[in-house]
Amino acid sequence: MDWLRNESWKVRLLSRLGTATALLVLIVALPRAEEPARNADRPTGRTGRLSGSVEVGPELSSRKMRFNLYSDFVQPAVAAGQPSREEELQNVVIYLEATPAGVAVPSPSTTPFRMRQENSTFLPHVLAVQRGSVVEFPNGDPIFHNVFSLSKAASFDLGRYPRGSAKGVRFDKPGLVKVFCHIHSDMSAIIMVLDNPFFTSPDSHGRFQIDGLPPGTYRAIGWHERARPQVHDIRIEPGQAATVNFRIPLTGPVAGD
Repeated sequence: MDWLRNESWKVRLLSRLGTATALLVLIVALPRAEEPARNADRPTGRTGRLSGSVEVGPELSSRKMRFNLYSDFVQPAVAAGQPSREEELQNVVIYLEATPAGVAVPSPSTTPFRMRQENSTFLPHVLAVQRGSVVEFPNGDPIFHNVFSLSKAASFDLGRYPRGSAKGVRFDKPGLVKVFCHIHSDMSAIIMVLDNPFFTSPDSHGRFQIDGLPPGTYRAIGWHERARPQVHDIRIEPGQAATVNFRIPLTGPVAGD
């Protein structure tokens, strides 16, 4: 493009073609400015995205929710200390209540989920899975455990098994499954069985994101075991990102089933 910088050439061009025509030639000959980079975070294609944030508080309880089915005088339940904000966020589930009519729901993953038993505690305390998923319960303690549930969504008793062993359960009915140990009455956990795979939990900063959502109208739910579900109506458009923020005021323990 050195010829564009030659002043004598420009003067001759102006004299022969006229000012307007010469300016047009110069503009067309100039190199194009680079196009701005596309936003890598922008959803593309025929699906959309839901993202946002979760805030828990201010009524934090000093006790973790426990579902004791019976008294155990040999091993009384031990109250947990006040959970941290990060621990409370781990127990939040953001999910879409139902998919719009005509939307095909993806099949559940064939890889089993895991709810470990460590230090006489179920980890994680809250686990969300899609209906049809399998959850394994590996025992990492040097003692026996006996995992069971009497919930309407799933009733099972895995019997006693030692450290290094694991047993699994397939969950085919949606709902809340409250999990216990026959041997240690202070152990409890919750498995949330959902009809679709559009759910997640926030990270340690309270942020969440659900990708690959078919277009349509949904009810987005923010759930925590010690709070009323927070509900937002949302609209997902193809290639667009919808945003919703949840503020979940936690209360004290509530009675279980």
